[in-house]
Amino acid sequence: MRFEKADNLLQLALEMQASRAGLALMDIQERFGVSRRTAMRMRDALLRNFPQAEEIVGDDRVKRWRLPAGVLDRLVAFTPEELADLEAGIRLLRGANRGDQADNLAGLKAKLTALMRPEALRRVEPDLEALLEAEGLAMRPGPRPRMRILVVEELRDALKKGCKVKLLYRNRRNRHRKERLVHPYGFLHGHRNYLVGFHEHPKADKVVLFSLPYIEEVTVLDDQPFSRDPDFSLRDFAAQSFGVFQEQPFDVVWRFTPQAAPDAREFVFHPEQETEERPDGSLIVRFRAGGDLEMAWHLYMWGDQVEVLEPPHLAALVAGHRRAWPALP
Repeated sequence: MRFEKADNLLQLALEMQASRAGLALMDIQERFGVSRRTAMRMRDALLRNFPQAEEIVGDDRVKRWRLPAGVLDRLVAFTPEELADLEAGIRLLRGANRGDQADNLAGLKAKLTALMRPEALRRVEPDLEALLEAEGLAMRPGPRPRMRILVVEELRDALKKGCKVKLLYRNRRNRHRKERLVHPYGFLHGHRNYLVGFHEHPKADKVVLFSLPYIEEVTVLDDQPFSRDPDFSLRDFAAQSFGVFQEQPFDVVWRFTPQAAPDAREFVFHPEQETEERPDGSLIVRFRAGGDLEMAWHLYMWGDQVEVLEPPHLAALVAGHRRAWPALP
């Protein structure tokens, strides 16, 4: 118990240094799951051991405490598990065709290891190597579309600046290339990766998807800032669809057989799904979204172990393709 208290005190000190605004008693209560009285004792213990701590009173008249930068620098160390998890994230991002983000994390890892003292790094390296060797990462199998890293970097730059971009975009169907004037809003990553943006055009003037592999060139228009629609939410935009295809949402009801129900319970088919356990052991899943083709692609993996109850057009789309597979997803 004493070691746990010391660990909590050290963690509190680290978080007080990391927080620019400082931590209030309520923050300590929530972070460590303690009562207000215990939070006060933790704060007092920290102030006794770190007299450099500063007390701040914000505009909300709440007292907060923080440690100046540099106080704990020589106490901060990184465990093999933390570095291994960071390396795992880098590998997963590369496997998901998101090399730009993988490069950013790889740079962060290099900076962190550069901060470590040589003797500490020598102690960590053998454990790190063993963890990485033992961590069998399940990289995403199968084909995936290529992406131009420079395209993504330019789009990220425009997102940060809030500037319009001019895209040289190749149509997937007729292969014709045209310029598009776009306000970049964000990215959606799935079986394909997309830029979400407002297409500024008399025949469009709406938020649409641009497949990243088909964006051949990006010109960031630094002299043309745009105002993002304050009512737009990337999360809500994505939730309208089962995958990434944007279609008019409709009510969906699927029934998984008693044999498939245990596996289906482990899936989140949609962020706002509702499930119902049936007396016979089957599972009913309900949600509202668009993208019937992507739903059909996914349902194909479940074969004859799933039945589409609603809508009728989706049931008709998958009816002739329900196979008795030897395994479930």
